[in-house]
Amino acid sequence: MHMNKNILLFLLLPLWAWAQLPTQTTTSGLNNNRPQFGKEKDLTVEGEKPPITDYLIISQDRDTTFVDTTLTMAKDYKYNYLRRDDFELMPFHNIGRPYNSLGKNFDFDLLTPRIGARARHANYIEIDDVLDYHVPTPLTELYFKTVVNQGQQLDALFTTNVSPELNFSISYKGLRSAGNYVNTLTSTGNFKFTTNYVSKSKKYRLRLHTVFQDNLNQENGGLNPESLEGFITGNEDLQDRGRLEPNLTDATSFLEGKRYYLNHDYEILGDKDSTSYYSARVYNTAFYEDKLYRYEENSASNSFLGASYVSSNLRDQTDLEQGALEAGITYDHYILGYFKAGVVRQEYNYGYNRTLDLGPGNFITNRLKGELYQFKGAFEKRIGKFDIKIATGINVAGDLDGQYLNGSARYAFKDVKIDAGIAISSRAPDFNYQLFQSDYVNYNWQNNFSNIEKQQLSFNVQSEKYFDLDISFTTLQDHVYFEENNVLNSDNEVTGYNSRPVQALDDITYLKIKAHKDIRFLRYFGLDNTIMYQNVSQGSDIINVPEFTTRNSLYYKDRLFKNALLLQTGLTLKYFSSYYMDSYDPVLGEFTVQTDQELGAFPMVDFFVNAKVRQTRIFFKLEHLNQLFASGDNYFSAPRTPYRDFTVRFGVVWNFFL
Repeated sequence: MHMNKNILLFLLLPLWAWAQLPTQTTTSGLNNNRPQFGKEKDLTVEGEKPPITDYLIISQDRDTTFVDTTLTMAKDYKYNYLRRDDFELMPFHNIGRPYNSLGKNFDFDLLTPRIGARARHANYIEIDDVLDYHVPTPLTELYFKTVVNQGQQLDALFTTNVSPELNFSISYKGLRSAGNYVNTLTSTGNFKFTTNYVSKSKKYRLRLHTVFQDNLNQENGGLNPESLEGFITGNEDLQDRGRLEPNLTDATSFLEGKRYYLNHDYEILGDKDSTSYYSARVYNTAFYEDKLYRYEENSASNSFLGASYVSSNLRDQTDLEQGALEAGITYDHYILGYFKAGVVRQEYNYGYNRTLDLGPGNFITNRLKGELYQFKGAFEKRIGKFDIKIATGINVAGDLDGQYLNGSARYAFKDVKIDAGIAISSRAPDFNYQLFQSDYVNYNWQNNFSNIEKQQLSFNVQSEKYFDLDISFTTLQDHVYFEENNVLNSDNEVTGYNSRPVQALDDITYLKIKAHKDIRFLRYFGLDNTIMYQNVSQGSDIINVPEFTTRNSLYYKDRLFKNALLLQTGLTLKYFSSYYMDSYDPVLGEFTVQTDQELGAFPMVDFFVNAKVRQTRIFFKLEHLNQLFASGDNYFSAPRTPYRDFTVRFGVVWNFFL
């Protein structure tokens, strides 16, 4: 009986402690094919506390970092639902909802389309987001933060090495937040289990993970025209946001997914001594993922979303089953460099359970099914003082064309690291651009779009002494996007909006320059600055971003109470210039292009007090403090969708090193 209680406690403990751990890089790059784990003697030395640098975190590329419990401005910026810096994002008022884009980022390493609903994927754990661990003692980290209105937000991770060779981790990230506006409740859950094994001889390595995810959002479509006018003018009768009427009152969207992943390799040839190193490994990777996006509504909102085939119990569900099997070989040589080559067989099955015959020449199929045979390769080598990396992939055979080529070179000076890169990509648009079915008439299509072509030149400078700088210049051909269209009533008045996919006719060029510098002065004070400039050249307004975005934090930092407490307090100002901010379409779960209304050009001022006691970081923040003194309410996350009002939030990140 006593043993059963211990087992139950052991299984429940991880559910109360989570972390997507803040990290500090220790090793990465050219040697990522080699084991990065500590030696066995580092794991348990009786009577000694292991250094924090022994608590290792391993990315999917085998770059190795370690747990970082420091308190900095970077930690303040990452203390949010996504657990990453959201400088280029504009959150909606409630937690766990979509994020509008203040800056654009493009994928350059994909060969196949995705399901779509990209606005709902900010919190979705992809394969590259999964981390493995190697720890000398059991590690737990708890993240908690208050939400908007009723609910709570919790992330918890527990990881331990059963032996020096075998590690597992279990984590859960949960959120429930009611929000201040009608029909904006959010409820999400992300469960993840990982296993990581390296044999004593270091010849065999195994990585497994299982992920189950669900994300529910009530969808209100933003404020209706009367409430929107009352919000902008600051009507005192509408300061209770629950009195503002939305465009949708009973709509809900769901994003759900489960994935099983395996990666293992075996060294068939290898030798290492004080002057040389070589290793040849055969590897195998496999995954299966089942994902769906569903939009439900009890009663059709025809005046807002257009005509519908049914008047009640609307249910649009899109699903994608995808699996891949990859096999190949890697070779790492101290003179020749690191080589990787593999072949992939991938299957996909996207679509619906019905076909639609909408008249002559307008038949919409139910499924996009197929298989692909792909080749993937990589090369890494240090040439002089330059670190060279190249990765490529191509669809050799199958139903879709696609290829990519990414290359970069890094040079490290004494106080500066410089990276230059080039990336080229061609792949089919996401599946929801190609095929979509809905109970709403205008959300049904089947398209045969050309591949999206992308090219990018990038330049990056990292220097704690001087500044950080990111420059990217991207060109797009045949870009595909969703365009917002007006819904009109019988009097030709605009009553709502819906969306259709469009492929751009003209080339698009996009320049992004982002700089960061943390300036310390008067010993205890600092000014952390990030500024971004963007410029787009295009035939029509498709890629819409603010020209200038800035975030500036003035802070005070000192140790108090005989160094027992580290205090960090100050003000953060974030501001972006006005632009044609994308609209959010709940039926698609996507952001859509609109050119009727420019939004932005309002400040967001936060006051924060952060503290650290041992391994515990405490965060307290007054968000959007300046809203208390504004003469009107003209702050939006998207058209018809206000940003949050003044909110008091606090929470904690707590590490346990057992």
